[in-house]
Amino acid sequence: MAARDKREAVSVSAFAKAGWDALRLEMLAGSAGMERRISEAAINRPGLAFCGFFKYFARRRIQVVGLAEHVYLASLTPDERQRRLRQFFEQRIPCVVVSRGRKVIPELVSLAEEFGVPLLRTPMITMDFVNAATITMVNLMAPHTNVQGTMVEIMGIGVLIEGRPGIGKSETALGLIKRGHALVSDDVTALRVDSGNRLIAAPVSVTRYHMEIRGVGIIHVPSLFGVAAIRSEKVLDLVATLAGPAEAENEDRGDRPDNARTFLGISVPQVVVRVSVGRDLVNVIEAAALNFKLKRLGHDVAKELDEKLMDRMSGGGAGGE
Repeated sequence: MAARDKREAVSVSAFAKAGWDALRLEMLAGSAGMERRISEAAINRPGLAFCGFFKYFARRRIQVVGLAEHVYLASLTPDERQRRLRQFFEQRIPCVVVSRGRKVIPELVSLAEEFGVPLLRTPMITMDFVNAATITMVNLMAPHTNVQGTMVEIMGIGVLIEGRPGIGKSETALGLIKRGHALVSDDVTALRVDSGNRLIAAPVSVTRYHMEIRGVGIIHVPSLFGVAAIRSEKVLDLVATLAGPAEAENEDRGDRPDNARTFLGISVPQVVVRVSVGRDLVNVIEAAALNFKLKRLGHDVAKELDEKLMDRMSGGGAGGE
C-alpha cells in the first residue's frame, strides 16, 4: 500500500511532451535543462520569491510568472530586477512558464540560458494554465504500470480481458465492439492510480485505437466502427480472465466473492471465464459486466438465491413454488 502513495519526479521534457498541445507551450530559452526534475505536482507562483523571501519557497515545483509577477518585475530598476531574478534562479528550480503570452523580460531569458532552466510560454490565462498543468502533473506523477490485456467499456463498466497469448482476447473485444461497446486499448493497457484511488486504464500511445486480429492484421477501430467505438481512458472495474480447461479446472463458477486481481496495490474483482470450442465468450463477458453493474447497484443475485435456498431448506418456503 505504501508503494501506491509514492510519487515519482517527472522531467521537464516529460511535462512538456504531455502538455505541449493542451497547454499551448512554446520554448523560449534554457532547452539544455529539459531533464531537470519536477518533484511536486502543484504549481507555484513566485511572487514572494521575487520580493526576496525564500523561507518557504516551493522550489521543486513549476514556477509560473503571471500578470502580477510580470508587472512587479517591470516596476524594478534593471539592476534590482537582475539581482532578484538571479536569486530566484539560484534556487535550482525545474522550469519557468510565462502565462498570458506576454513579452518576456530580457533578464528572464538570459538567466534561464545561464542557469540551464527551461523557460516556456503559454497564451493561457494564468489560473487556467495552473489548473490544467496541475492535472497534467498529477497524471504524470501517479503510480503507473503497463499490463498485458485488452480493455473495453461495456455499458459504463470498464473490463480488462486478460489471458495467455492467442487465447482470443482481441477477437472477444472485437465481438463486443460490434455489439456497440467501446475499445480502450488492445493487447497492452496502461494503468495509473488517480486522486480518488481508482485505477484508470488507457492505451499506450503507439497502439492507440488499433487492434491486431489474427488472420486479418492491424485494424483502426474508429475507421471501421466510428468514434463512438473508442474511449481515451476508463476506470478499471472488472477483470475477465480467459483460461483454458487446465487453467480453469475449478473455476467454472468463478464469480466468487474472493476472486480478485491486484494492480498497484488496488484490488479489482475478477471473473475467470473458461475458453472452450463453441462457447460464446462475447455473451459471457457481456453478462459478467452487466451482473457486476447490478451488484454495484446493490442487487446480488447469487446472494439472494442462496438466501432463498436456505429459507427453503429451513422450511420457511415450503408452501410456494
